[in-house]
Amino acid sequence: MTEPHHIVVVGGGAAGLELVTKLGDTLGKRGQAQITLVERARTHLWKPLLHSVAAGSLDRAQHELNFLAQAHWHHFTYRYGELTGLDRAAKRIALAATHDDEGREITPATSLGYDTLVVAIGSITNDFGTPGAAQHAIPLETPDQASRFNRRLVNACLRANAQEGPVRPGQLHVAIIGAGATGTELAAELHRTVRAVVAYGMKRIDPARDIKIVLIEAAPRILPALPERISAATETLLAGIGVVVRTGAKVAEVRADGVVLSDGELIPAELVVWSAGVKAPEVLRGIGGLETNKINQLVVSPALQTSDPDVFAIGDCAACPLGTGTVPPRAQAAHQQASHMVATLRRRLRGLAPEPFRYRDFGSLVSLGRYSTVGSLMGFLAGRSMFIEGYFARMVYRSLYKMHQAALHGGPAMLWRAVVGVGTQGPSPGIKLH
Repeated sequence: MTEPHHIVVVGGGAAGLELVTKLGDTLGKRGQAQITLVERARTHLWKPLLHSVAAGSLDRAQHELNFLAQAHWHHFTYRYGELTGLDRAAKRIALAATHDDEGREITPATSLGYDTLVVAIGSITNDFGTPGAAQHAIPLETPDQASRFNRRLVNACLRANAQEGPVRPGQLHVAIIGAGATGTELAAELHRTVRAVVAYGMKRIDPARDIKIVLIEAAPRILPALPERISAATETLLAGIGVVVRTGAKVAEVRADGVVLSDGELIPAELVVWSAGVKAPEVLRGIGGLETNKINQLVVSPALQTSDPDVFAIGDCAACPLGTGTVPPRAQAAHQQASHMVATLRRRLRGLAPEPFRYRDFGSLVSLGRYSTVGSLMGFLAGRSMFIEGYFARMVYRSLYKMHQAALHGGPAMLWRAVVGVGTQGPSPGIKLH
């Protein structure tokens, strides 16, 4: 009896997890293909939520999804491991051994065969080799890093409140390097949550005097990848709540006591977040002899196919052509590419060639927590964009996450979770205090 076609997807981010879920519910459930997800983490959290975890305004436990359970529910196999190599001739990927917190081996180093391979391992922070960045700045790539930052934030407040003498200058300052969507949203969330933490009995801290959030951007304006109107509206809102915005400011060094700009100015800060730039993980650089670009992304055709017809790439780790550039690393792009890849793999099983992926930009939204949401929606008014803000923009922003949940659980389950989630919330401080 012939073994079913084996589709291996490496990476359980938005693109990879949506893909294996849809494939499992169709091809896997019917026995038409064997679906395997390879992922080095145990749980999934939608990446746009990381800034809320870091700020303490969201409990990650309520939003994380266990890969093992998702695989059981949706007819695919979960392999715990990290990609380390690719043998295209043998059609096998190499996986590193995994270990627990005590150093004991969980799974050995091994290899896994495939008929079709889809790489979807996302992106990591690019600090461009800035001195001190790796030692003193916290990236927001994973839920663990976001939680680590939040613990450091709360600890800094506790330390300042318990120490002898007044709060030192810069002791409760936070510098955020990079004013893209993540950095900008984090700045707004932190402005509220740090003050909320202090309000729980930390009487020796004066928020107006001691707490300062500084957003640093090398470009002439914040949100440089988005339309200028969104950038201007967001900067006005940030200024209104007291966030200090420094544009045209290039970082030369990150130190334990703050950030040094290229002109030598020191911006004091005990906590530094790096959110300026992304790149694909180093493991992809030249993996299996496949072509990669300068930020390690796999170069793919418009059909999301590498030079090897059996290897595809989607999401942030793929350099998919779009005009004179590439498809931007956004959640909506990952969602669209996952859906396209489902159709591509169905065609592949029928012996048909893949069709080109067409990215549709539905606009951009920036959430400033409870203060506001601003953005633009594309395709309105005879193809023009429509600027939106306030409550309506916030609802549209939330709908993006609901779309992701619907892709993972189905529409009815997503609606039920939303209803139950609202109805079961008990007394809570509204922020994370530990």
